[in-house]
Amino acid sequence: MKLSTYNPNNADKIEQLFIKTFSDSEGQSEGEVIGHLVREFMDSTDVNDLHCFIATEDEQIIGSIFFTRMIFESGINAFILSPVATHTDHQGKGVGQKLINFGLTALKENGVELAITYGDPNFYSKVGFSVITEQVVPAPQKLEQPEGWLAQSLVGDEIEPITGKSHCVEALNKPELW
Repeated sequence: MKLSTYNPNNADKIEQLFIKTFSDSEGQSEGEVIGHLVREFMDSTDVNDLHCFIATEDEQIIGSIFFTRMIFESGINAFILSPVATHTDHQGKGVGQKLINFGLTALKENGVELAITYGDPNFYSKVGFSVITEQVVPAPQKLEQPEGWLAQSLVGDEIEPITGKSHCVEALNKPELW
């Protein structure tokens, strides 16, 4: 398995990976929503506000993750991890965890201080994320499942509370995604 930064020429393949993965696990409509989200990330998010990483095996994309910028009034350099997809045939083999760790290392090397995600605490705790509250890190939208709000410091052990509002990239700034 090879881990790398995505190439924009692979945008269609990445979009299809997310559609298939989420359709298989959550249903066709969710697959289309997430596929549209990642396409919007790739087509309209400023390159300075987007990191996409892929896992390939035998020249096929088997996994992909996106990190997009979170903006806080305090100025902390932060990105949110969402979404993550591992091809259905490759799930349970550690692809997602390796890809996330690869991405977190790249973010850290680029001076990012905080990584945030919104998902399954059981999965994301395996790659260093811990459950937080919105009093510690404010979410940009109302969270449907606050128990899935997680973060990890990339510069130290403890996450200091962040005051003020937060904002995410436009593609992610939709209440139905939260």
